[in-house]
Amino acid sequence: MSNRLFQSVVHQMKDIVDRVIGVIDVEGTVISCSELAKIGEKLDGVEEDALLTGESFVTGGYLFRPIASYGKTEYYVFAEGEDHDADRLAQLLCVSLGQIKALYDEKHDKSSFIKNIILDNILPSDIYVKSKELHVSNEVDRIVYLIKFQSSSDIVPIDVVQNIFPDRNRDHIIGVGENDVVLIHEFHVPQEKAQAEKIARNIVDTVQSEFYVKVVVGIGTLVNTLKDLARSYKEAQVAIEVGKVFDTEKSVVNYENLGIGRLIYQLPTTLCEMFLNEVFKKGALESLDRETLLTIQCFFENNLNVSETSRKLFVHRNTLVYRLEKIRKITGLDLREFEHAITFKVALMVKKYLSSKPTKF
Repeated sequence: MSNRLFQSVVHQMKDIVDRVIGVIDVEGTVISCSELAKIGEKLDGVEEDALLTGESFVTGGYLFRPIASYGKTEYYVFAEGEDHDADRLAQLLCVSLGQIKALYDEKHDKSSFIKNIILDNILPSDIYVKSKELHVSNEVDRIVYLIKFQSSSDIVPIDVVQNIFPDRNRDHIIGVGENDVVLIHEFHVPQEKAQAEKIARNIVDTVQSEFYVKVVVGIGTLVNTLKDLARSYKEAQVAIEVGKVFDTEKSVVNYENLGIGRLIYQLPTTLCEMFLNEVFKKGALESLDRETLLTIQCFFENNLNVSETSRKLFVHRNTLVYRLEKIRKITGLDLREFEHAITFKVALMVKKYLSSKPTKF
């Protein structure tokens, strides 16, 4: 990446200066140059001993100056000539390329640092020290978004998200897989916290409308220290996994809104099977036809209100009462009673959860 950065600057300066300029690595190979033909070659007269000194030197008609990074020389700039003008040109190159490399390294180090935090690859005691070195605020409100790109495409997911959130000082964008991108968004104003889901929906709408690619966004909880980013990231992962089971139509799933689905997802399957066996007689759930299941769903969506449910289903009130009575006889649960309705709702979710698990042989 440094080679491309260096070549970009050298290429832009080519028409301004009337001398050959460029950069070599510590092995003496030209990695960028105003004369493209020289890239990949070794300049005549450049000896290994001179490169190990980390000091300026003159040889072969060129003046060389080191680019130091963290006290270590990794590259040398060179300018054609051995006079005062060549020295000043080399100094100018050193300053400009050195600053560019420092900014790039800092940005790269920040991304690696944040990635290590969310993946739990760094000790908590090291987070505070490293954050000071990289000038990353430790105590700032942040939320982790996990963005899963669902379909294959020619687009690069991380580039898409970076274009949506160009503020590198406020947002950290990290690739954690071929189709998975993590956005860590900072909230500096309390009122912004209410916009958490709005930000996720903006991502979904932008990607789908501009790139015709489906995405699902999982949202973790708000955290205010760097070390807690790992927890928020795990919550965003859980949100997407639970959403696959209980909210298959949703493209934005917030961990805070998972409700009882989150609890069921964390239960062992053996316990879930025991619960179903205790609640229903064998084959009771399987005997409910599609029309009956739709009736149950609509009844729950309308807060167990018989009149409102019958209106939504376009059936007579007595017809709905008949269906509910039929359900009671089959399952032993009267959905018009609150406690029975809760038990039935949980049982349906447990059944759905078990159905999403791979069959064991």
